[in-house]
Amino acid sequence: MKPSSRNDLPDFMTLYERYHKSISNGARAELRRIAQPDQLVEAPSFYRLTVGFGSDERIQRLVFCLPYIRHIANGKKLGHALAEAKVSEKRLFMVIRSQPPNDLIQLRRLLQQAEPAVDWQDAAKQLYYWNDLSKRTLLEDYFLHLNESTKSVTA
Repeated sequence: MKPSSRNDLPDFMTLYERYHKSISNGARAELRRIAQPDQLVEAPSFYRLTVGFGSDERIQRLVFCLPYIRHIANGKKLGHALAEAKVSEKRLFMVIRSQPPNDLIQLRRLLQQAEPAVDWQDAAKQLYYWNDLSKRTLLEDYFLHLNESTKSVTA
């Protein structure tokens, strides 16, 4: 399950399904109580969940946000879902402008508020490669959806 080269990605759906079907409610609760991504390495449930995935920073980002994202096959992009949930522009810009780990902590708070149903594969890839480009893509998806909503209301 670990990527064998830089271009290979882990099986994000296996991680999602393992979280929802294979670990106990107590283990999921332990993961939800973690306050910062780097604290995951101190939680036994993190290692139970990520067997075969490793425990590097990218996997920590996925697991940190995973409890608050619902998967729908061919679902929306994360930015689109946040716009539909009427997440404030100001709060989204706090994520974009923050530096690690505060950017992920702010994003997780938005996810808790919005409870987005998105395509997990797409969202996981965005979190896996979380960087300035990922943040910009999140922002663009958010504003593109807002613009689409405005056009449909005025038309």
